[in-house]
Amino acid sequence: MYGDIMEKSIVRQNLKTRNYFKDTLDKLKSMNKTKIKLNILLVIVGILFLIALLGEHIVPNDPYVQDLSNALSPPSKEFIFGTDRYGRCMFSRVIVGARTTMFSSLGLVFIIATFGTIVGAVCGYIGGKLDEFVMRISDIFLAFPGMVFAIAVAGVLGGGIVNAVISLALISWPKFSRLARGQVLTMKNSAYIQAARLSGCSHMKIIFKHIFPNILGPIIVTATLDIGVMMMELAGLSFLGLGAMPPTAEWGSMMSNGRSMIQSSPWVIFAPGFAIFITVIIFNLLGDTVRDYLDVSNNK
Repeated sequence: MYGDIMEKSIVRQNLKTRNYFKDTLDKLKSMNKTKIKLNILLVIVGILFLIALLGEHIVPNDPYVQDLSNALSPPSKEFIFGTDRYGRCMFSRVIVGARTTMFSSLGLVFIIATFGTIVGAVCGYIGGKLDEFVMRISDIFLAFPGMVFAIAVAGVLGGGIVNAVISLALISWPKFSRLARGQVLTMKNSAYIQAARLSGCSHMKIIFKHIFPNILGPIIVTATLDIGVMMMELAGLSFLGLGAMPPTAEWGSMMSNGRSMIQSSPWVIFAPGFAIFITVIIFNLLGDTVRDYLDVSNNK
């Protein structure tokens, strides 16, 4: 009887060990697939930024030279995406416009993510009246429809891509401050933070050295997903005449210039629109993959 009990115990232990190794193997397989997908998307994004940086040197035609004899030419071997009303090569303008569109979106996300994270982390850690005051301000900003607020601010500041970035930054930072604050509140009383306080670390050192590295995961995921959102909103402001000003090659402004010709010369609006569509999809896929990768890594 004792032998039967021992045998059953050994069988149960073997099953537990086998299940443990199976679960570990499944997690590793999932992590490897996610890592491969992440690497592929990072390469694609790197190529996009390389094109944006070198756009002026690799385009087949000057994107700003007007040639009225070729105005509104349909797509052909000479002009892959056709030409606009001034005879400018749409393909060249889309490539060159990638720099303004992508880097302004990236700069905007960097500004709101950095500012919002610092504000949220400090308020969450210190708490008290400062936290109450800043969170009520963020509530006020969150109460406004974001695009309507940005249009109003951009209308007051005037046109220009810099003013468009400022107007969107003013309304977009509370998202990151709320996220960072929530993360800090969950860990500010944890054991390792208490140990840091007892060791004599200053509040700023605790925030930036011990808390920040542990809340960066959700911030990075949100920022990556926000690049596509900010790109569309900047393009929307440019479409309304509140962003990049002509003759600057910028995708939203190019769509605005071609909106009256959508039936007679649809390529004028479809070329920059397709560029926005593809780029936003790539950044959204990158954000989702980064989130999956961090989730698998944390659950490993």
